[in-house]
Amino acid sequence: MGSGPADEELMLSYGGGDAGSFEILYRRHRGPLYRFLLRQVSDAATAEELFQDVWMRVIDSRGRYQARAKFSSWVYAIAHNRLMDFYRASGKAKFLDQEQAEEALEDLPAQDPPAETLIDRKRAAERLLAALSELPETQREAFLLQQEGDLSVEEIGAATGVSRETAKSRLRYALVKLRASLETPS
Repeated sequence: MGSGPADEELMLSYGGGDAGSFEILYRRHRGPLYRFLLRQVSDAATAEELFQDVWMRVIDSRGRYQARAKFSSWVYAIAHNRLMDFYRASGKAKFLDQEQAEEALEDLPAQDPPAETLIDRKRAAERLLAALSELPETQREAFLLQQEGDLSVEEIGAATGVSRETAKSRLRYALVKLRASLETPS
């Protein structure tokens, strides 16, 4: 995360009454956490609701927080649990459709590369999103926790309530399936 206090120190400081520490934590984690949720539920309004709920739970837990694990592991465990509640309440979540994927791609910063490069990147991103959507939820979640949350295998296991070996298997299967999907010409 760069310079400055560790996330765990910031959360403990926030629990002690320093609201500025929360602002730093929020800025550090808002993008990856929101993208993780959006890619899991594919609906911006639902992702926003879940995102706000996760942060409300962080706020509500500030006085009880103990730095037993990385802050990111803890906050993604909250996000995982909130997703499971959502899945139970509403059934299976859908993934980003083509139009939403294109909108997400349009939000990427432009650096004026050649048109062929842009087309190739767009196709690669579309193929990755399609391949991600084909993964079983548990494998997709493990992959996104690693990529968006920057969590280790142990932290993925802790966040999702499974053993290290189960988390490792889910991640391994996800990577194998993604590689196979992306190596196959479209």
